[in-house]
This record gives sequence, structure tokens and C-alpha cells, in this order.
Amino acid sequence: MTPIEITKENFQHEVTDAKGAVLLDFWAPWCGPCRMLTPVIDEVAAARPDLKVGKVNIDEQPELAVQFGVQSIPTLIAFKDGVKAKESVGFVPREMVESLLD
Repeated sequence: MTPIEITKENFQHEVTDAKGAVLLDFWAPWCGPCRMLTPVIDEVAAARPDLKVGKVNIDEQPELAVQFGVQSIPTLIAFKDGVKAKESVGFVPREMVESLLD
């Protein structure tokens, strides 16, 4: 599945109301580590059809960044049935991304 853009307008539907696992990538286009993480996130999204993957551009969605206390990017937050379960800050390899989903 291709990552979807998460905004404050679709957050409720795509994350809070979602059943199962959702992985959000808080990022910005000017962030080098975020750009390095993008292919990793794309690989995980392609390998896990059971998983919804979303990307939150913090420059365009600062309210969501504040809501989840994002102070450094990239930040990954895993949700299970609409509830925040795990979080990771900074670039991490694919294995660490997938461990957030356990």
C-alpha cells in the first residue's frame, strides 16, 4: 500500500477510527534524515498490506505535530485500533520500523 497524506481533516477517519495498525511518519521536505527514511517507509508499506501507513508533513500540519508532542523529525508513531502504541525518533532501519508494529 502506498503511504497516504494525513491532515487534520482526515486524521479522525484514517487514524482514530482505523481498525488494526497505522504507522505515521512525521516529516518535512527539508529534513535529510526524513528523506533517508522515506524508502524504508515505502518498503514497509509495500510489504505489509495489513498496515495503513500515513505521512504527516509537519510544515503543513503543525497542529498534529503539537498534538503528539513531535519535537524532532523524523518521528514514527504506531497506532493500534486508533490508540498510540509506540514511538521512535530519528532515522531507524527497517527492522526497527517493523518492531514498532509488534
